[in-house]
Amino acid sequence: MFRGFPKGTVTFLAGLSKNNDKEWFEAHRADYDACLVEPAKAFVEALGPALEKVDAKVHAEPKVNGSIMRIHRDVRFARDKSPYKDHLDMWFWSGKKKGWECSGFFFRLTPKTLLLGAGMHGFMPPVLARYRRAVLDDAKGRALASVVAKLRKEGRDVGGETYKKVPAGVPKDHPRAALLRHGGLYVGWEGKHPAELFTPKAVDFVVKEYGKLAPLHRWLTAM
Repeated sequence: MFRGFPKGTVTFLAGLSKNNDKEWFEAHRADYDACLVEPAKAFVEALGPALEKVDAKVHAEPKVNGSIMRIHRDVRFARDKSPYKDHLDMWFWSGKKKGWECSGFFFRLTPKTLLLGAGMHGFMPPVLARYRRAVLDDAKGRALASVVAKLRKEGRDVGGETYKKVPAGVPKDHPRAALLRHGGLYVGWEGKHPAELFTPKAVDFVVKEYGKLAPLHRWLTAM
């Protein structure tokens, strides 16, 4: 049963941020299991049924390498060789196959903030081509522009604009030029730890916020 994240979750993450090495991690592995992994599993178990009301096809798997991301970093090609993430990441995806080729909802808990988001951080080539066709489609494109405008008006951050130019053959002054410069599309909310985070109400808080972000997620899953 999920009772809220214990204060120890934040304490562990803060300690790991300051002591990002294997020796410290192994000395505090019991804290990692008790304050991070176990409450995260309970949270995912409680969140799954509630999140299905936002997206009936969403997947919430209460295990590490399921919806709970590994805390170990892949440092093979990274300049930063710190072995661990100093945050807790979770991913709830829509569709049959887990991966980054579908839209979903993400959760990041850092020592100081909570970040909730929805969408796709990067489009693989086939998805990018499909996205651009949808943006150029008058009905679908207008619908997306409306969703993005509303989210921004509500104070949400919309990201993913990575290209400097519109696709070849598209006028520079196309009414949706900015959307055509996206290499991914996502929306998020970030703030200080809400009081609900440390209580069972964390589930309701997160689902309510995901509901506000869901219009962008739904557009992406339907494109």
